[in-house]
Amino acid sequence: MDVLLKLGIVLVVGLIGGKIARLFKLPNVSGYLVFGLLLGPSFVRLISAGDVEAFAVISEFALGIIAFSIGSEFILKELKKLGKSIFIITLAEVVGAIFIVFLVMYFIFKQTFAFSAVIAAMSASTAPAATLLVIQQYKAHGPVTKTLIPVVALDDVFGIMAFGIAMALAKLSLGRTQTSLLGMLVGPIVEIGGSVVIGLILGIILAYAAKKATNRDSLQGMSLGTIAIATGLSKGLGFSPLLTCIVIGATVANLLPNSKRMFSSVNDFASPVYVLFFTLAGASLDLSILVSVGALGIAYIFCRAGGKMLGAWAGARAVNAEETVQKYLGLGLLPQGGISIGLSVLVRQQLPEYAVPITTIIMFSVLIYEVSGPIFAKIAIEKAGEIDGVNQAQVAFKQTEVVS
Repeated sequence: MDVLLKLGIVLVVGLIGGKIARLFKLPNVSGYLVFGLLLGPSFVRLISAGDVEAFAVISEFALGIIAFSIGSEFILKELKKLGKSIFIITLAEVVGAIFIVFLVMYFIFKQTFAFSAVIAAMSASTAPAATLLVIQQYKAHGPVTKTLIPVVALDDVFGIMAFGIAMALAKLSLGRTQTSLLGMLVGPIVEIGGSVVIGLILGIILAYAAKKATNRDSLQGMSLGTIAIATGLSKGLGFSPLLTCIVIGATVANLLPNSKRMFSSVNDFASPVYVLFFTLAGASLDLSILVSVGALGIAYIFCRAGGKMLGAWAGARAVNAEETVQKYLGLGLLPQGGISIGLSVLVRQQLPEYAVPITTIIMFSVLIYEVSGPIFAKIAIEKAGEIDGVNQAQVAFKQTEVVS
């Protein structure tokens, strides 16, 4: 079948899925994922594994746009108000997930130290795409939303570092390396540092060029071009495209006086790309994995969720965050996707004897969390009373202006 015909079908089916999800008061993204699942190998098999690989450029570009949008939330003057609380909350929820998953795998299921350490580290990262789309769909605004976005972004950095440490410890425990632990940590540090440097440089260039832009179309073209360059450059150099694009967005948001125009122009273009991205993500999932995952995979699902929620609660409580943040932040941290799948490729290369069980559990986790994660994110912002918070904040601001 023609590639464009397949893409057209994916886009239309995704849009129908989003509409149906809305009828059931579910996030659009859940509809995209479920209807994408129908197109994949588990049902009608319109989209094969080869097709998903061929369309990878769409997914990479969509993740770049999502990361760029997340960066817009990193306004320095607002982060200063939150201070070290974001760092502490993120560290707590990452450590919570890693700690509980490791304990259960090592002590209850009697897995090896290497297996337990690596899969525990892979539980740390959160997929930001679904969470951001839910926040945008429901125009959420408030303490939970303002905390959730930077935490979701920052925990990917912590996740990369945790994975580097876990791989180093796993190899040392198996007696496979003569390299010191410090030597093996250089890789993740270089990856994070390189991504930040490239993001800063491209962000400064984009902010400067945007000041010269004469219209909205120019802003949109420059932004999308920069995102594409950043994604390709980061991949080629072995850095993190996600982190690079977050840094670009943050740099522009802090340097460009009217940066909202730029982010708004990108979001205008992004909607069909998001539909394709999530529908294709659904099509890449295979329900046959449910048969082989066993108790180990089910335990991983519950341990990761419990660790993240407990860690987020403990971190928020430690910094005296608002009660809604303490109660509901953890529900927004459940989605797991691209980064974990990418890390499983590294497991296949460096610890091949653990590749099959770890990849199976991670793919099962992605299947469960990608479908249910957006629903939990909606529950979090709904319980916190932050749905339609953007419009409420604008009304309150206008009333304040009238009074003054």
